[in-house]
Amino acid sequence: MTGRFVRLPGRRTEGGARATEAPVWRRLPALPRLLIVTQFAFNVGFFAVLPFLAEHLGTAIGMAGWLVGFVLGLRTFSQQGLFVVGGWLVDRYGVRPLVLTGCVLRIAGFGWLGYADGTAEVIGAVLLIGFAAALFSPAVESEAAQQAVRWEETGHGPRTRVLALFSAAGQAGAFIGPLLGGLLLLADFRTACLCGAAVFVLVLAGHARLLPRHTPGREAAGPAADGTDGGAVRALLRDRRFLALACAYGSYLLAYNQLYLALPDEVERATGSQAPLAWLFALSSLLVVCAQLPVSRRVGERLDLRRSMAAGLLLVAAGFAVVAAARPAGWTGPAALLPAAGFVVLLTVGQMLIVPAARAWVPDFAGPARLGLYTGWLSSVSGLLVLVGSSATGALLHAGLPPAVPWLVLAALPVLAVPLLPRRRPAAQPGSGRCGGPA
Repeated sequence: MTGRFVRLPGRRTEGGARATEAPVWRRLPALPRLLIVTQFAFNVGFFAVLPFLAEHLGTAIGMAGWLVGFVLGLRTFSQQGLFVVGGWLVDRYGVRPLVLTGCVLRIAGFGWLGYADGTAEVIGAVLLIGFAAALFSPAVESEAAQQAVRWEETGHGPRTRVLALFSAAGQAGAFIGPLLGGLLLLADFRTACLCGAAVFVLVLAGHARLLPRHTPGREAAGPAADGTDGGAVRALLRDRRFLALACAYGSYLLAYNQLYLALPDEVERATGSQAPLAWLFALSSLLVVCAQLPVSRRVGERLDLRRSMAAGLLLVAAGFAVVAAARPAGWTGPAALLPAAGFVVLLTVGQMLIVPAARAWVPDFAGPARLGLYTGWLSSVSGLLVLVGSSATGALLHAGLPPAVPWLVLAALPVLAVPLLPRRRPAAQPGSGRCGGPA
């Protein structure tokens, strides 16, 4: 029988105190607050630089278009593709060393990029920037999930509430970062890079002082059943339900990636310019910042994790269907942006349901000793699916098919992912905190 995350008014904590109606942020302990602020700061520093990298490489450095794409692809691979390595290292050495090392590498990478004036230097800098995130992001994300589990165990409410706050903080940083970067570019790209590095200097200093050497509830990864770390990987690969969850989550990420692939094509067709994209991206970020917590609060009271992810995937599919329904009419002009805006809204609301639920589900499969490995694997598998799927999507969009067909195909993908979501709860993992847990 599937469980539900149900928020019980007046529920007592282990110490006998009643859970209050105060906002989640005010009731959080110091460590999850630090992790949430960290996610915000990471995205401010990152998005102050990276959205402007392609133009800098093409104009200031003079790279050919294919080489710009190659460099950006390398950055994505060095980050997303190596998340599983970073997650394994977190389990072996703990959160603090990985966060501090990642910050040092990100500072060095941004500084190097600011002064790079040749292809080899740029490639080295972007690889360093990406690998830095492959170290600190699995550490912060897995620890945020673990602290959310502890929050739930002590009777404060569903773990998804904490992870929703974590996601909203990241989106707030993604919204503020480009605005900061645009102002810094009034000086030059090097100034933006150095200021991005300065953000990570502050993060490094704060974590060196505040991040505990051993985080509560986190277990060191001992040997797997066969006495090796390889045994832990083999156990993960035999967990068909977790792999199915990773594939379902990958279908969401592939859909989300259409903000950068299919949506620009639609906006260009409708208006003859990609200028409205900035407003649509701002709409997406502001929706998450303003609505993530209320949405997660209401969903956490009514839906378990499987139903939350399924509803999110269906909303994403509906977003593609809106554009598919409007495309045969061939509308142009400002009014023709309404289907694109509907797509962005539905995709973003789907994201608000899917992302906290997926992050909250991982600890039930992994347990605290392997949480980094499983968190990293979820990101790496999803990133690989996006890499393969984006190539196919690009071909589909330019295959000369009837205008609605590519959007209908894209709508079908998240629908087909719903049956992949596990229906049974995983076997009990020590310390996984499934009190009133997910499906």
